[in-house]
Amino acid sequence: MGCLALRVVFLNLLFTLLITTSASNGDGRKIYIVYMGSKPKDSSQPHLHHRAMLEEVVGSAFSAESIVYSYKRSFNGFAVKLTEEEAQRMADKEGVVSVFPSKNYKLQTTRSWDFIGFPRDVPRVPQQESDIIVGVLDTGIWPDSLSFHDQGLGAPPPKWKGICEASANFRCNRKIIGARAYRAEGPLPPTEAWGPIDTNGHGTHVASTVAGRLVDNASLYGFGLGLARGGVPSARIAVYK
Repeated sequence: MGCLALRVVFLNLLFTLLITTSASNGDGRKIYIVYMGSKPKDSSQPHLHHRAMLEEVVGSAFSAESIVYSYKRSFNGFAVKLTEEEAQRMADKEGVVSVFPSKNYKLQTTRSWDFIGFPRDVPRVPQQESDIIVGVLDTGIWPDSLSFHDQGLGAPPPKWKGICEASANFRCNRKIIGARAYRAEGPLPPTEAWGPIDTNGHGTHVASTVAGRLVDNASLYGFGLGLARGGVPSARIAVYK
């Protein structure tokens, strides 16, 4: 992901951890996030400024308990109980970047591409996608994962000039078309295996996120059960450990 996407995910997770509900109260108010940009220069008492802003917006309905949380460490803003009309008035105030309802998010470990708006049923041209070669520089790859089966794939693209370092515990196929391992110096750690085989898991995770085949009923110890898929499932993979 790019920096913007990571920032959005971080903020969503942060709001989720700190705000536990977005349900409306009996008075029609629900929790909104008032985002005011970068963290304040004076971060010692931002809650006082936030309270003053709220009092200007809600007037006689002001209550100190309306502010659920004041953010000050990574950005400037606060979570507050407002009606829809009050939220609009708050959004019009000087210094406010945006005001939006708080939401609860559930862990969806097999749905990363759906999360960013890239669904499974987007139009595809498998013949062109299978000519794409993704180079992954990471901790290697676990070739026995179902994400890397080569069923239905033809021979590697003619433009491919790389090699595969095969061994007793590692073989390439028509999906993983290249693999090499590099080490500058010193002995291997006791938990590490020589060759492109992944004993860490990170490289396998990254490769499957980018170009993994479709795997039904995938999960992490039962969490996030669903269809695991890469962004370009027909692409080939060349691994460099």
